[in-house]
Amino acid sequence: MNCDFDQIIDRRQTCSVKWDFNQRIFGREDILPLWVADMDFQAPEAVVEALVNRAKHGIYGYSDGMDEYYEALTAWLADRQGWKIQRDWVSFSPGIVFALYGLVRGLTDPGDKILLQSPVYPPFFNAIKNNGREVVNSQLRLEHDRYTMDFVDLEEKFASGVKMMILCNPHNPVGRVWDRDELERLGQLCLAHNVVVVSDEIHGDLIYEGYQHIPFASLSQELALQSIVCTAPSKTFNLAGLQTSNLIIPNAEYRRAFQRSRDLTGIHNPNVFGITALESAYRHGGDWLDQLMCYLQGNVEFLMTSLAQVLPQIRMIQPEGTYLAWLDFRELGMEPEELQRFLVHKVGVGLNPGYQFGPGGEGFARLNLGCSRSMLVEVVERLELGLRD
Repeated sequence: MNCDFDQIIDRRQTCSVKWDFNQRIFGREDILPLWVADMDFQAPEAVVEALVNRAKHGIYGYSDGMDEYYEALTAWLADRQGWKIQRDWVSFSPGIVFALYGLVRGLTDPGDKILLQSPVYPPFFNAIKNNGREVVNSQLRLEHDRYTMDFVDLEEKFASGVKMMILCNPHNPVGRVWDRDELERLGQLCLAHNVVVVSDEIHGDLIYEGYQHIPFASLSQELALQSIVCTAPSKTFNLAGLQTSNLIIPNAEYRRAFQRSRDLTGIHNPNVFGITALESAYRHGGDWLDQLMCYLQGNVEFLMTSLAQVLPQIRMIQPEGTYLAWLDFRELGMEPEELQRFLVHKVGVGLNPGYQFGPGGEGFARLNLGCSRSMLVEVVERLELGLRD
């Protein structure tokens, strides 16, 4: 079945964080929101049908995943990512951010050092600081419009007593899909310094042609026992509001530690619609995802080409994965807050300001490509007009 990703679907008055709270978030209602990481596309038809049929049952009691849930998850990871996991490695979480908080509490002690690589998804910082741990940053290097890990800096930081690393794989917001050599080199450092790796792989299915996502724990048995992989269908199939994700934790000690931390919050089982959506998406959503990636590739090419031709002072980092674009506005010569005011109040576009992603994000902004092509046309037109006046 052909999917029409050009279709404009009005999301207003649906309690959408992206569309219904512009005034609260940006201070004006008439803004084009291209910030928070959910897409403006309907989920696969099979998922919608499964949810409607489940809703018609009329009873929504306590729920948990049955065999079919785990079979769908394990088959998807094996077929799409080449990673064979065991059912007992799986632990439920209502979301990856929730999981990060639980893992930090369960596997480290107050005051411990936890490393991340900025510019990176802002809740990584919060999960560390809000739990009384110390942020250790190893900033990514931008060379020839491509980000790389600074392995010399990583080794120095690990040697300072880092207990845990939160890895973003693929990386949000810079769009890198870390290759095998990079991950293996990182893994050897983590083994040498006994650093637990929490790998956020929520964008692991959103990979462009020519690149391959490699689950961190699939690299070796040693690394599997020293890592936790965070997965979810939420970004892949636009299901974030159903709050269902899974952690793959081969190490039984780590698994018990996370489950104890999670249980202290009073959350135990996934909701019935999250179960239904995950199973249906992983069983029947493959063709939809393939079509989505073709459309997103077109969005990437359109935006990169348009900026190069019309607004060369704004550069776009070529994404290898995710539906997020990392835009470089530094040539405009604006201070970070000035740039955000310009985008919001003069251009009328709501993006994530780069400084929120930590050191190295100043002068950048994150744009969500998970929208109709016509919306990107409007973004370019607004930017052109804003810079002309």
